[in-house]
Amino acid sequence: MNITTDKFKETARQELANAHTQKFLQILPLRLASRRDSAYQSFPDPVAAHRYGQSIRDESIQRLPELLQVFETNAIANGARVFWAEDSRAANGYIVELAKRHGVSYVTKGKSMVTEELGLNEALTQAGIETWETDLGEFITQLLHRPPFHIVGPALNIPVEQICDIFLQKGVIDAPTTDPVALGMAARRFLREKFRDLQMGITGVNMAVAETGTVINVENEGNIRLNKSSPRILVCVMSLEKVVPTLADAMHMLRVLCRSATGQAAGAYISLDSGPKRSDEIDGPEELHIVILDNGRSAAYQDPKTREALRCIRCGACLNTCPVYGKVGGYPYGWAYSGPMGQVLTPALQGLGNTGDLIRACTLCHRCKIICPAGIDHPSLLLYYRYKDVVGDRALGGSGAGWRERFVHTLLSVAGSDHRLWRLFAKVARLAANRFRSGDRIHSMPNGPRGWFSSRDLPALPAKTFRERWAQMDPKKN
Repeated sequence: MNITTDKFKETARQELANAHTQKFLQILPLRLASRRDSAYQSFPDPVAAHRYGQSIRDESIQRLPELLQVFETNAIANGARVFWAEDSRAANGYIVELAKRHGVSYVTKGKSMVTEELGLNEALTQAGIETWETDLGEFITQLLHRPPFHIVGPALNIPVEQICDIFLQKGVIDAPTTDPVALGMAARRFLREKFRDLQMGITGVNMAVAETGTVINVENEGNIRLNKSSPRILVCVMSLEKVVPTLADAMHMLRVLCRSATGQAAGAYISLDSGPKRSDEIDGPEELHIVILDNGRSAAYQDPKTREALRCIRCGACLNTCPVYGKVGGYPYGWAYSGPMGQVLTPALQGLGNTGDLIRACTLCHRCKIICPAGIDHPSLLLYYRYKDVVGDRALGGSGAGWRERFVHTLLSVAGSDHRLWRLFAKVARLAANRFRSGDRIHSMPNGPRGWFSSRDLPALPAKTFRERWAQMDPKKN
């Protein structure tokens, strides 16, 4: 997948000017947020359920190395083959080599953010292996060569007219139609043919259970079940933070995941796979390969602060409440993960080199922190990233502040250390700034604060400070 986080501002401007995107964003996020709030009320104690989910994620991340070892041991005991992938190259190489070794000409995939992260489709295509996404939204975005717009609905923003055009072009339908049901049925018939002679299926993993070596998937369309039960070879790709300690923990996390993602008490289909097909079972894969992906997560784990980003369970609830995502949508985030979850995950995995605008595109309103079922403190993490960027942290690839910014901060520090210096500084700053006033506003200022005047004006500074006016009102208090 082509990463475009460095084009955040450029893409955001395009989406802000896109009337269809803006109309769509006024409806979907609010509706999903409302469904989530209603669904949580089905818990006997919604607050306790929310906190219990956060405590499970807390334990999972704190015990992550130990739990992964237990999961690997139990998965192998079940008959699965486990491959640890240090990065996307290793993961893609393993899957491509596996497909070639078995003479696989095409594969189908279930919806999976981690394979978006890997750029797996591109790797398979380059190796001459045809790849078909089987989730309806992913199928549409694949045909359009677009990234996901929303983690729950990758193509919910695509107009039916555009879907009709691409389906005609790719032979999914023979005659034009804008009936959503007809388009859905056509995609279903088209993809069913792909399952008929399928040799190899690929899915992500919603949760991995350490105590049983089980991988769990939740979905609404049934396509993941077909990906799992139809082929001889099944590959499940999981990022290493997907592990939870026990099956009971997984069941509770599924309850909060489904409610937070789509406002459902449970997804339509939940699959639990502990190893390949056994001799007395009628369907299922003969080989189950589990790829455990690192791709920068071990490095993020070493820092107790960035480790917090690994708590994410990919429910997408934070997107639906984020005022920034609600204006620009998913494309500007430039990678598999968008919204607040993307803003904390992407810098942890990709570093700060091309994510400077991403970590600053936040109002710090704390809505994402309040709603997160995994207990991530997104605002605190974003402030941490900004700090690491300003000081030029090497581990995260921070750029460091320029000489002008460092000079201003040093000046403020010195002026703030003594009240007489601060008064003198305030008087000089007021006189200097007001030289550029136009009426009661300052629209621009040479060498002014970076970025400020590109989107807002500065009120002209008053002739006297608060302290000076207070002294005039009551000289005894001066």
